Amino acid sequence: MEDLGRVVYPSVKKIPWRSHFILPDENLERLFGDRWVWVARFNRVDRRHAYPGMTIKVPLNLEDISDYKPLADLYEKAKPYRKYILVDVTEQWIGAYEYGKLKFSMPAATGKPKYETPTGMFRVDARDRQHLSSLYDTDDGKSKYPMDYAIRFHIGSDDIAYWIHARDMPGRPASHGCIGVFDEGMQKRVYEMPFEPVLEDAKKLYEWAVGGEENGFDTGGAQLVQNGPVVEVSGTLPVYLRNPVNRNILNTKNKSLLMSLLSR
Repeated sequence: MEDLGRVVYPSVKKIPWRSHFILPDENLERLFGDRWVWVARFNRVDRRHAYPGMTIKVPLNLEDISDYKPLADLYEKAKPYRKYILVDVTEQWIGAYEYGKLKFSMPAATGKPKYETPTGMFRVDARDRQHLSSLYDTDDGKSKYPMDYAIRFHIGSDDIAYWIHARDMPGRPASHGCIGVFDEGMQKRVYEMPFEPVLEDAKKLYEWAVGGEENGFDTGGAQLVQNGPVVEVSGTLPVYLRNPVNRNILNTKNKSLLMSLLSR
C-alpha cells in the first residue's frame, strides 16, 4: 500500500507529524471534518487517492498547516514580471507570483522517475480548457486522459509538449513529464467522484495565467498565447525512502482485518 510518509519534502521537516493508516470506514472528511482540505494539500493528494490501506502524514497540530505553503512570499527573480509561475520539483508545489509577490500557491505532481519534467526557464505559449492527451488513456482505457485547464510552457526537441493541467493527485511525482494540479471537477466528470468538487486549483491557475481579455476570447480548443507568464521549473525529485519512518500504532489484529478486507 502507498505510504506518503516516505516522500520527503524539505518544508515538512519543520512540522511535527505522525503517520495515519487509513482504515476501511475512514476518509479525509470523516477524519478531519472541514479541515480535510489542509491535510489533502499537505500530502499533495486528492480525495480519490486517499483510500483505505494507504498511509498519510497528519500534523500533530492541524493548525500548523492552516496556511501551509513551502514557497517564499517574496521571490526576487520574479520581481520584473507581472506574472511568474515557479514550479518547485523538490517540494512538488507551484507558486503564482505577481512582481515578485506570491499571489497564491498549490500542490503539484510533476514527472516521475525516467519521465522527469524538464527544468529551466520557459514561457507559456498556449492554452486549452479541455485538452486531451495524445499519448495516454484513462485508467479504464475508455478515453484519452483528460488535461482540463491546460497551459503549455514547453515543446521538447522530440516534439513532445509539456503542460500544466488538471490531473489525479496521488501525493507524489506521477506524470510522464507534465505538471498536474488539483481539479475535482474533472474527476467528478470522469470518475463520478467526489460528489461535491472543492479543490479546483487547475481552473484558478488557468484563469490567472491565461484568462482575461488580454489573451483573447476563450472559445475552447487549443489557442496560442502571446507574452504568457514566465515559467521556472527548478529542483530535483523529492527523496522517496525505502522504509517508513514514523508509523502510527496499529495493532496486529486490526491490521490483519484491514488487509483481509482489502484483499476481497
